[in-house]
Amino acid sequence: MRKGLFALAAVGLMATGSIAACGDNGDDSGSSGDSGSAAGKVGVILPDTKSSARWATADLKYLTDAFKAAGVEAEIQNAQGDKAQFQTLAEGMIASGVKVLMIVNLDSGTGKAVLEKAKNAGIATIDYDRLTLNGGADYYVSFDNVKVGELQGQGLVDCLAEKKATKPVVAYLNGAPTDNNATLFKQGYDSVLKPKFDSGEFVKGPDESVPDWDNTQAGTIFEQQLTTNKEIKGVLAANDGLGNAAIQVLKKNKLNGQVPVTGQDATVQGLQNILAGDQCMTVYKAIKKEADAAAELAIALAKQQAPTTATDTVKDPESNKDVKAVLLDPQSITKANVKDVVADGFVTKEELCTAAYAAACTEAGIS
Repeated sequence: MRKGLFALAAVGLMATGSIAACGDNGDDSGSSGDSGSAAGKVGVILPDTKSSARWATADLKYLTDAFKAAGVEAEIQNAQGDKAQFQTLAEGMIASGVKVLMIVNLDSGTGKAVLEKAKNAGIATIDYDRLTLNGGADYYVSFDNVKVGELQGQGLVDCLAEKKATKPVVAYLNGAPTDNNATLFKQGYDSVLKPKFDSGEFVKGPDESVPDWDNTQAGTIFEQQLTTNKEIKGVLAANDGLGNAAIQVLKKNKLNGQVPVTGQDATVQGLQNILAGDQCMTVYKAIKKEADAAAELAIALAKQQAPTTATDTVKDPESNKDVKAVLLDPQSITKANVKDVVADGFVTKEELCTAAYAAACTEAGIS
């Protein structure tokens, strides 16, 4: 989702499962020079490169830049969806003497084991983007994920209204059942759509979760949903990858553009689908703001300073404990305001407005 050369380089490096936020000396140690001598080292484990392009591009870049600017040594690695690798990376970081460990868990069980090892070693812990259930992280940094779901639900309602749909059958492609964020997204869109189902205004269609947020599996699942129920008139897809999987199936059946599909993450692919009229909306989470907020928190902890930004709390539904949190506001994106994502610098006009989408970009006011 960032500039082409960087994205290619990042993906290539991330495929090895190891990236370090290197300092001015250009070595592989992650050192950022004398300005970081008073601060401890920060370890960051990202989850994969399959569930969303963001992990290999946006988060990596923004976190690296923030730690480097602060002169704080940081090691940023990616578990590539492998739970054993996730634990190995964590153990290596703990052994290397990190003072702060920030993770995006693959599932709560693996995440909890890692957080417990870190806490036993006296290391401050941060859940980044995903809350580890019963994990006991000291802090949590994310977007308001229930609000994300509410925006998706309302977006689908608005798109179906534009289509003048009568008693539309709505199918769900939920995120991974092991991801607490997917639960929160669903809580949000259910709060909008369930009253419609209860009143008979909408009809509840198939409701399935996609293991590991896997787009290939999402395509298979949706194809089965559509084969079983040809009256599906709306698709609540939990992110842009799942949405695109549904769109490809709809294209095969010459239904794209007729059946509204939601998304999330404001990926280039998702935004292009919106410009083409095949996706009705996405949710933009300004990842730079999330990464900067997480880095600011980690930097304070690494410098043994009392954090001042975690003014919210979230309740862990398993432990029933409150977790200090930084929660950011998401934004609904339709064709009418795709230009906002470009203006924010999250994607570039060059990435988005390729030849096939040039006219649509002009129509959407992207200059």
